[in-house]
This record gives sequence, C-alpha cells and structure tokens, in this order.
Amino acid sequence: MSLDSINAATSASAALSAPAVSAGSGSDSEQRFLKLLVTQLNNQDPLNPLDNAQLTSQLAQMSTVSGIEKLNSAFAAMLAQSGASQVLQSASLIGHTVLVPGAGLTLKKGEPTPFAVEMAQAADSVKVSITNAAGATVRSFDLGALPQGVKSLSWDGLGDAGAALAEGSYTVNVVAATGDAKVGASTLTYAGVASVSQGPTGVALELASGAKATLADVRLIL
Repeated sequence: MSLDSINAATSASAALSAPAVSAGSGSDSEQRFLKLLVTQLNNQDPLNPLDNAQLTSQLAQMSTVSGIEKLNSAFAAMLAQSGASQVLQSASLIGHTVLVPGAGLTLKKGEPTPFAVEMAQAADSVKVSITNAAGATVRSFDLGALPQGVKSLSWDGLGDAGAALAEGSYTVNVVAATGDAKVGASTLTYAGVASVSQGPTGVALELASGAKATLADVRLIL
C-alpha cells in the first residue's frame, strides 16, 4: 500500500472523529459520513484493517448526532404548534378585563377606580399613595398589616381633603415594611384586552391602555 493511500486513510479517520461532522443538516451530515467511511474502508491497510470496535463507535456517533438533530426538529415543531394553540386559546380574553402589574389609574367622574397591591410576603405596614400628573400626592391610604398575596382596593376619586378630583390619569404607588426592613410590594391595575399576538417570549396581550402584558402577568380575569 502506498504512502499516499495510508495518508488518505489517516485523514479520513481524523475527519470522522471530528465534531464538524455534525455541521449542516442531518441529511448532509449522513452523506458526508458515508463518503468518508467508504474512503476509509477503500484505503485501509490490508495488514492493519479498520478495527471493528472503531467502526462501531463511529457508526454510533453518527447515529447519536442524527438522532439529536431529528429530536431538535421535532421539538421545534412542537413548540411552534404549542405557540399557535396558545394564541387561539388566549383570543377568548379579547374584550375581557384583566388585573396585571401596572401603576396607571384613569379616574372617571362618579365611578370608583379599582386597583390592587401584591405582597411578595407579609408586612406590618403598607401605605398606598396616589399622585397626579404633576407628581403631587392627592390621596393616601394606610392599610396597616397585610399578608402575602393580592389585596383588592378601590379609590372613590376623592382627595385627602374629601373633595372630588378631576377626571384624568393618576399613578398609584405602594411602600411596605416590617420594622425597618422594606418588603417587596407592587401595584396591579385593571385593563381591557384589545388583542393577542405571538411574541418572542410567548403570547402577548395588547391592552386597551396601550400597554402590553403576558399570560403570566394576569392575576385575575373579569
């Protein structure tokens, strides 16, 4: 056997062992593997033929790579189908009102404005304030101690002095503490669902307020 043939066989064997065999599509990888295998068998040294264990190992490696590629394709297709199904199911939310994280309140004359606070854990002191567009506090609530969870509230549209405030946009804030340590708390507001769409992180809800939310953000559906 010539030196060139031995070098060709060595190169083919090295190529089979390299991770590059997994590049490209599953069909391309399999075609490359078969060509390299045939080349290796054709140029093997008759006095030192390819070891059966080595051949079996290479076949097993190729089978594993092919199986992983097929599994990835099947998983991607399943995710796509699941996403489409979620959008269709979420379409039933259109026209409904949902409670989601937010701080914006819209006051309408003669109508109470509902909202909520969500406690990450129990707190001894919880205070809520509502500010106007200029940032001035117009109403304050001292809720005292609250347990972990969601607490529903309602604002009657009156200021701290008892006078009715003008219609418009306001902002609600919450501060919670136990002793001198602050406790995680956030505000939740109600908004109508205008439409749903498939976003990069899942189903996205387009709210009537112009904000966006995910299904995981929804705390309550009315």
